[in-house]
Amino acid sequence: MNDHPHIHETHPEIVKRLKRADGHLRSVIEMLEAGRNCLDIAQQLHAVEKAITQAKKTLIQDHLDHCLDEVVAPLPRDQRRSIDDFKDIIKYL
Repeated sequence: MNDHPHIHETHPEIVKRLKRADGHLRSVIEMLEAGRNCLDIAQQLHAVEKAITQAKKTLIQDHLDHCLDEVVAPLPRDQRRSIDDFKDIIKYL
């Protein structure tokens, strides 16, 4: 495990998304405790899920774009083609 901070340009945005998800989740808990309408609760849960999914997707894409490039950068362009294709296709997950 690395002892130095591993911070990328996208990390502040990811933190922002996760804090938003945290706020939505707290709202869901309050809504459940207050006996609110299930449709309203489901909508809030959907917002939590989307925020977390987007944060995860951004983190993985960032890792691929930066960390993986450091490893394969020395390779000739033709040997990097599979990695470049992988980086392109992962965007559709």
